[in-house]
Amino acid sequence: MKAIVLNAGYGRRLRPATDELPKCLLPVDADHPLLETQLRTLARCGIRDVTIMVGYGAEKIEHFLTTHPIMPLTVQTRYNPFFATTNTAVTCWLAIRDMTEDFILVNGDTLFDTEILRRLLAAPQAPLVIAIDQKASYDADDMKVTLTDGGRLKAVGKSLPESKIDGESIGLMAFRAEGVSAFRSALEIAVRDPDTLRLWYHDIISVMASTLPVNTVLIKGLWWREIDTPRDLAEIRTSFARQELTGGFRHSPGINPIRAKA
Repeated sequence: MKAIVLNAGYGRRLRPATDELPKCLLPVDADHPLLETQLRTLARCGIRDVTIMVGYGAEKIEHFLTTHPIMPLTVQTRYNPFFATTNTAVTCWLAIRDMTEDFILVNGDTLFDTEILRRLLAAPQAPLVIAIDQKASYDADDMKVTLTDGGRLKAVGKSLPESKIDGESIGLMAFRAEGVSAFRSALEIAVRDPDTLRLWYHDIISVMASTLPVNTVLIKGLWWREIDTPRDLAEIRTSFARQELTGGFRHSPGINPIRAKA
């Protein structure tokens, strides 16, 4: 199983912190940045091959990966030259060359307990399995989901009506077998439409769900956070400082080498 991590965006809502650094390089645990923490979680769960989609601050991300390697990961980057004018659907389309086998897709601004990824990987195999959470209320930025009675995905998007909301996607999912080829095909078709330039990849998955079985894994009660605002960042730093997190988040002394590919 490989991972594709989306880190091409500006992170505008975190300014001025992202004026000099891309979001994924902001420290969350002492001087350890979000990206390092996320990569360590992937490695603990058996992921060995990681593609990081970059755009804003690409050179700084690549420098960090070279100077802060993590064993036993093999890491490469892919550049989205259109990051300033496109959204995650196009970034995923540019990652198609790495969608050659089963893989997990991860939002680069999401941190999650190791147990969440383990549950996703251990779920009954399906073409696509999405990790979802549930809470009392949802805001406009949440990627809401509608489910069937059996827990399969019917729709996902930010603008679902309140009466149809059964949870939210946390930005972590696994593609297997026909799910890999189906996602590739859906992206190739969608990118021919100019409106796709501003779509989220979840919009593509919502269309796919009408013809492809999309299962879900409920991770309610487990720790995860998305970093969009200064408040999000402050809360995550506080959680690490208080050592409130489980799942092996803490960083071990010393750094082992990443095998970086060109």
